[in-house]
Amino acid sequence: MIALEFWDYIIIFSFFAVTLGIGIYVSKSAGRSSADYFLSGRSMPWWLLGMSMVATTFSTDTPNLVTDIVRTNGVSGNWVWWAFLLTGLLTVFIYARLWRKSNVNTDLEFYELRYGGAPARFLRGFRALYLGVVFNVITMSAVTLAAIKIGGIMLGLEPWQTVVSAGLITVIFSAIGGFKGVVYTDFVLFFVAMIGAVGAAYYLVNLPEVGGLEVLLAHENVKGKLDILPDMDDSRSWIPLLVIPLAVQWWSSWYPGAEPGGGGYIAQRMLSAKNEKHAIGATFFFNVMHYAIRPWPWILVALASLVVFPDLDSLQRAFPIVSEDKLGHDLAYSAMLTLLPAGLLGLVLASLVAAYMSTISTQLNWGSSYIVYDFYKRRVNPDASEKQLVRVGRMATVGLMLVSALLALVLQNALQLFEVLLVFGAGTGLIFILRWFWWRINAWSEITAMFVSGALSLLFKLTPMGAYLFATDVGILPDWSEYIVVVALTTVAWLAVTYLTPPEDDGVLYRFYQKTRPGGPGWKRIIDRHPSSDLADAETSWSVPSGILAMLVGSVFIYAALFAVGYWIYGRWTYALVWTGISLLAGGALLLLWKRIKNIIE
Repeated sequence: MIALEFWDYIIIFSFFAVTLGIGIYVSKSAGRSSADYFLSGRSMPWWLLGMSMVATTFSTDTPNLVTDIVRTNGVSGNWVWWAFLLTGLLTVFIYARLWRKSNVNTDLEFYELRYGGAPARFLRGFRALYLGVVFNVITMSAVTLAAIKIGGIMLGLEPWQTVVSAGLITVIFSAIGGFKGVVYTDFVLFFVAMIGAVGAAYYLVNLPEVGGLEVLLAHENVKGKLDILPDMDDSRSWIPLLVIPLAVQWWSSWYPGAEPGGGGYIAQRMLSAKNEKHAIGATFFFNVMHYAIRPWPWILVALASLVVFPDLDSLQRAFPIVSEDKLGHDLAYSAMLTLLPAGLLGLVLASLVAAYMSTISTQLNWGSSYIVYDFYKRRVNPDASEKQLVRVGRMATVGLMLVSALLALVLQNALQLFEVLLVFGAGTGLIFILRWFWWRINAWSEITAMFVSGALSLLFKLTPMGAYLFATDVGILPDWSEYIVVVALTTVAWLAVTYLTPPEDDGVLYRFYQKTRPGGPGWKRIIDRHPSSDLADAETSWSVPSGILAMLVGSVFIYAALFAVGYWIYGRWTYALVWTGISLLAGGALLLLWKRIKNIIE
């Protein structure tokens, strides 16, 4: 436990005052209508939305997760989430403009735009509760769990004390400020969080017991963890850490913030953009920051923690106040922060509070939008006034916060939850990618994928069959094959159901195409059935091939930047120069491609 000093309190309370003040300032305009409360009137610029995306995905559990990964699997273990860059750039260059053109209030409203009848209504209503409540609560509880560990390690707080103190201000400004309050405070949170993360990494790497960057990288506990790519001589390493994420995971799995085809709170920000260009610019800025720049301060702290706290026993001895059910490698990040000096400690604590508030406020506003638009207004009270919708949104915000806080009190480990969520959404991603471009996919396809994926995940994770097939050293199949099996079986199931059930009504498909204009050969049958020069012309200027090429070039640009930053830090100058050159060349090629795409979509 550490004792905060005067300047620490000044920094922290000033930060609280600013964020709460922003929420109060925008509360009047946020409450005018549900569109203002959840989408800020669709008037947001790209740079503000991009910073909001970055701030939202930097949560209190994110550095904890990265620390857990680095300490367990080395730097290369981060490919389990770095692979989602491909998903992100597919959203940038293909799906961002489609979402903005759809003009829906939530991404779940898409279901009754793309599909029709009772299955579409069921899908929209069920996923409103499934995602807006169940998955949303699980995600927020993981974030709150990280806050509990930080509060216990750094301030000696009991779990309930952390939950109450961390959640109170967040739920207040989220409930009164709506989406505009979330985005405006995210602008402040972005800078506070980045400065805090970089400042902490610099100071902790230069601690006397760590010895500076050069000594750290040569330390016995660290040098085996530095490789950015996994060991290619060990199939148990490179297959699950690199091949599966890059070959299968990025397109096949649904995960909050990295949904194939866009979705969730990323879609909410695209829908609130001024126009299609701003939606694209926001998502691209987010992907550059999220993958190429932001991970390295966390990685450096994780590596330094291997010197100061080499194992779980050392963490337990240093922090006996932490109960065994909360002890894990993710605790090491909070443990390292206890070594910060006054002033910087206050700033870093403020950055962690910023990370917590940004993510939780986004999840609350996003989840309550599902409850309001896709469940309450659609199923309970279709004639609800705008004031009623805002009131229900504020009530849902408070309710989601309470339930997630209670769940956080019984969780133990952030990485465990991340892995469970990945498998739980396995196999559904391909539908989210193809449903825009293939007329034959129907509501039953999505219903099947959702239930089959969930059932298989529970079967393999929680029953003896899972241990019999996939348990390490005793299972029939290697444990890394579990994900592939779930994807394969889910894909076969939804494809079979797609062809065994009738297609969507022709009028529904035509109206969807007319509104969003996705283009491509997958809609040829619908276009041929409705001869129209307007729709036929759209087919000749299909932007998807150029978008896919831009996604690939953009991936080279950002991954090369990720490698370059890492090698500059490691002091491997030749590798650093090579990867910097590759990144610059790919960036130049991407600019040329963007001009081509922009001409097509305009």
